[in-house]
Amino acid sequence: MRLRRRGVAMLVLMAVVASGVAACGSVSATGASGGANDTITLYNGQHEQTTDALVKAFTAATGIKVKVRSDDETVLAQQIEQEGAASQADVFYTENSPALAELSGKGLLAPVEASTLASVPVKYDSPTGDWVGVSARVSVVVYNTNEITPAQLPTSVMDLANPKWKGKITFAPGETDFQPIVTSVARSVGDQQTLAWLEGMKANLAGHDYPDNETIVAKVNSGDVEMGLINTYYWYRLRASLGGTAMHSALAMFAPGDPGYLVNVSGAGVLKSSKHQVAAQKFLAFLTSAAGQKVMATSDSFEYPIGSGVVATDGQTPLEQLKPAPMTIADLGNGQHAVQLLQQAQLL
Repeated sequence: MRLRRRGVAMLVLMAVVASGVAACGSVSATGASGGANDTITLYNGQHEQTTDALVKAFTAATGIKVKVRSDDETVLAQQIEQEGAASQADVFYTENSPALAELSGKGLLAPVEASTLASVPVKYDSPTGDWVGVSARVSVVVYNTNEITPAQLPTSVMDLANPKWKGKITFAPGETDFQPIVTSVARSVGDQQTLAWLEGMKANLAGHDYPDNETIVAKVNSGDVEMGLINTYYWYRLRASLGGTAMHSALAMFAPGDPGYLVNVSGAGVLKSSKHQVAAQKFLAFLTSAAGQKVMATSDSFEYPIGSGVVATDGQTPLEQLKPAPMTIADLGNGQHAVQLLQQAQLL
């Protein structure tokens, strides 16, 4: 789910834009010229403040304008499928990989330029090369530090179904961020145990069934509920908004390799039906260039940059030091099996 846009430190962003011109100028796809007079349409399932910062920097670097249509990534993926070759979208940008995997499986995405793919470690890209990873985030527990001590925290996502947590936990089953965790659990313990886990989690909500991760982190911080399951960047955004002295919560990771300890990838792909292939490929090239990744690192996105060697600057555990579950992009698939399990558990 997306947040309303907050003010972005554009003076910082503009300092890195100049280096993006060279990175975006060498795309060699077929189609329109990709010149400064072009306009591309972006179907955006990412957080609006993240996309806003990247689009402004891209246009400043290239002169190419971007029309943004934002909605939930699953809604946009379904729309693209329905529109087919008549889709107005040139680029699809998502919070998580399954929506891109769905379009890839339908043959609706164009191959990404080799130089763009090379900017990002191969484990974060499409297995078939038709979308590219842009940023990453980690699934974690957020807990109220006045209610829970680190020693009391669960070490596995499976523990959240234990009745001892009844009325003390929250999660957002309707969020696309939650689906990869369900997929990971199912691959780890099988469908039947996954359904039992989901039913235990559902029972433990006990009235704390908040609609999205933004609400979850705020409710945990305020003490309305003791613990929640989120991705890291939601907590950092709340801290940036409220200030450090107003934070009464902290983050904790599950044990190394736990199925709830995931690195999720946000990515982007060019629609095969796009009439602006060169300009669209330039946008992907910018997202993964040093300039685009520095925007990711210095804006209020608080996601991990994963391209062109840029690292996060906000105090998060370095990406290379994380020890998540051994789930690949291919393992996560298109998320449909996770949706089916959530529906069986009557959580969707």
